[in-house]
Amino acid sequence: MLNSWKLGKAFGIGIYVHWTFLLLPLMVVLLNEDSRTVEGFVFHMALVVALFGCVVLHELGHALTARRFGIPTRDITLYPIGGVARLERMSEKPWEEFWIAVAGPAVNVVIASVLFMVWLAGRATVPDLVAGAVGWQFLFLLMAVNVVLVIFNLLPAFPMDGGRVLRALLALRTGHLQATEVAVAVGAAMAGLFALGGFMPLPVIGGPNPMLILVAVFVFLAGQQEVRMVRHREAARRWLAEEPLEVRPVEVDPWDPRPAPDDAQRPRVYAWDSQAGVWVEQRPRRSPRPYWPY
Repeated sequence: MLNSWKLGKAFGIGIYVHWTFLLLPLMVVLLNEDSRTVEGFVFHMALVVALFGCVVLHELGHALTARRFGIPTRDITLYPIGGVARLERMSEKPWEEFWIAVAGPAVNVVIASVLFMVWLAGRATVPDLVAGAVGWQFLFLLMAVNVVLVIFNLLPAFPMDGGRVLRALLALRTGHLQATEVAVAVGAAMAGLFALGGFMPLPVIGGPNPMLILVAVFVFLAGQQEVRMVRHREAARRWLAEEPLEVRPVEVDPWDPRPAPDDAQRPRVYAWDSQAGVWVEQRPRRSPRPYWPY
């Protein structure tokens, strides 16, 4: 991938890291005074690496669940704001999208549960060691971060997991397009809240926080792109349903992409008629109507 480095493969899926990921250590140092010492820097960098290991497992949860529904995954890429699993397509069946979306947070629930049980067992057996050891503090923080990941990802901010869950549930009663429009509108409102939390100091969240601002920009732009794509796809389906196809044999090379001079504005689709032994051109009876989805 352009501007990304391949880390390896898992379950046949390429794992990449984007070059912007290298900005993360700088942001950690700027946002955490404790990380400006050698010990603090090593501790926070180890936590970042472990966290993004959990993010990879999160994205694999999406990818492997999608595979169960016959949807392959191109790759998984790590960014400073998280990971992205690029599926070949998104399912338009509500329950399939629902299970694909919740699979990622479910992985973090399992991770947090396992870490909590280990930490709890340590507290019960060697409480003094657990209270003062750096390793146990690391374990507790990693558990807490996974809990935060579950909560944050399930916020109804499309196209995050919670937003996709919202669209899937809405699509059970409405069409895919209407469900997308509502989910994207809710996501845009959530993006505004993220931006507000990024620019202004707020309880618990703190501020200013450039990570929240980046997430807000991503949520807004990705949501707008998604709704445009769904509108365009729905319009194309309506047009194909309204425009019957005429079929006629032709004597042309079907692999030649150049249209005939008198037919330059009409789409040309060819299929081989094995019974007649000719190439058949399928095309709408009328030229496509222009459509602007936005």
